[in-house]
Amino acid sequence: MKKLSLTLLGAFCCISAFAQDFSDKITLVIHGGAGTITRANMSPEREKAYRDALNIALEKGYEVLKQGGTSVQAVEAAIHVMEDSPLFNAGKGAVFTHEGKNEMDAAIMEGKTMKAGAVAGVTTIKNPISAAIAVMDQSVHVMMAGKGAEQFAKEKGLEIVDPSYFYTEARYKALQRAKEQEKTELDHDAKDDGGKGIKGGGAEGELKKGAKTGQRSAEELIFTEGKKFGTVGCVALDRFGNLAAGTSTGGMTNKRYGRIGDAPIIGAGTYANNATCAVSATGHGEYFIRSVVAHDISALMEYKGMSLNNAANEVVMKKLVERGGEGGIIAVDRDGNIAMPFNSEGMYRGYIKSDGRREILIYKD
Repeated sequence: MKKLSLTLLGAFCCISAFAQDFSDKITLVIHGGAGTITRANMSPEREKAYRDALNIALEKGYEVLKQGGTSVQAVEAAIHVMEDSPLFNAGKGAVFTHEGKNEMDAAIMEGKTMKAGAVAGVTTIKNPISAAIAVMDQSVHVMMAGKGAEQFAKEKGLEIVDPSYFYTEARYKALQRAKEQEKTELDHDAKDDGGKGIKGGGAEGELKKGAKTGQRSAEELIFTEGKKFGTVGCVALDRFGNLAAGTSTGGMTNKRYGRIGDAPIIGAGTYANNATCAVSATGHGEYFIRSVVAHDISALMEYKGMSLNNAANEVVMKKLVERGGEGGIIAVDRDGNIAMPFNSEGMYRGYIKSDGRREILIYKD
């Protein structure tokens, strides 16, 4: 009987531990992209528009957490706000490919079971982050792409729109500028540097342009700003102690050949593990893929016992810089600690804590 009592007591303790309430630690962090974001390129009106949009995203995600919702639900709610805004390169504000299309990617991962879902190269799904969640929760797969992903989303009852929904004049003009810049760079390469410059333009051409940005209007600069990575993302810790990370993007202006970046790649642009942290990245995707940035931060915490802040800075401010990668990340750990390092000029970012304390930031200072 004594042995049985001890067994029951042990079971009760385990149940109590699993039922621990993390309400005092709930945290939500968002980003709206990193890149050459400076005050010189930002009108007061546009800065206010960005801050207002980021604030609404924080509020929507935080409301879910305060009402006892899961971290995945909070991430979805926050990202929906940014996907529905033309200010960010995701959903409605997605940039154009070389062919004049809007091709979007998104991913979600939750830290408790480490399940994940992603979609890539979709053109008709209004909110790609919801499609990624459907892949995670309603399929045996992790990633779906193109027409197949769109068919799956439609079968699951997600909102499907005509591709014209994603058209915005500013993004279309940005594509035309990128193409013109591409022609200029190719001509310059052939005449002036023996072909050692940019080859083929495309995403690289868009990234390396910017010499003439001073000749553009403030309105134009908002949507290009030299090197601007407009991916959006969110990470969250809920009252159950579970982490989640989500990322959504339109990719790079003038991208070709069905190019896919880091956002939908689990471990590169998106990652979550209750034992360590949740991470969402924004930047030059190829470098984030090669460096497996999101997972590397988690691995440094798990294997080296590093703090979230130290691990994030080690990867973003040291490893990525050494490899030539530009961008940043947002992250939260199981204790509600946050990190938002970036090695670019700026990053649209913000966080909100359990007590309602919040901050929205754009520039380095």
